[in-house]
Amino acid sequence: MKTAIRLTLAGAFVMACGVTGFAQAPAPAPMAPAAPAAPAVPATPMKKKAPMSAKAKECSKKADEQGLHGKARKEFREKCKKGET
Repeated sequence: MKTAIRLTLAGAFVMACGVTGFAQAPAPAPMAPAAPAAPAVPATPMKKKAPMSAKAKECSKKADEQGLHGKARKEFREKCKKGET
């Protein structure tokens, strides 16, 4: 029974010390209005694509005329650039 009383008193003492610590802590400063965020800049600059060659542009125009899209367009352009069409 003495042990339970001692534990209760010790717990009350610890709680009392903890509560006074919160009472003495300074109040946080009010937050200032946030400035508008700057746009995110990538850490590494993006690589620019190489300009299309005259042959690649010509092949793209031919693919457009034929109404090709997707895989068929890609295959046509590859063959065209190699001179197979």
